[in-house]
Amino acid sequence: MTHVYGIKSCSSVQKALKYLDSRGVSYTFHDFKAKPVSRNTVEAWASKSPLSMLLNTKGTTYKTLGLKSLDLDENDKIEWMSNHNLLIKRPVIEHNGTLIVGFDPSYYEGIFQS
Repeated sequence: MTHVYGIKSCSSVQKALKYLDSRGVSYTFHDFKAKPVSRNTVEAWASKSPLSMLLNTKGTTYKTLGLKSLDLDENDKIEWMSNHNLLIKRPVIEHNGTLIVGFDPSYYEGIFQS
């Protein structure tokens, strides 16, 4: 089963959903705004992907919260992402035990077969 996490208004999420739809991949969608993910979920993702990939340091939320000026350790980053899901790079896709962060069609090709 494939689970996609993000927000519907995010262009990267929209591209990923369009990609999956075009290949007939069945998935469920989890909207961060409607139902935030828990710290346990963020920790599970962090065990499969580097925090440098999970934490969206280029987004508005990161800049607005002034996180660049803080010396965040791994625990702090997980805590911030748990409390502010919009700090998580989107989309996050769980697919057959694999965690995929962001939209990269060339990477997707090796994972989602037509």
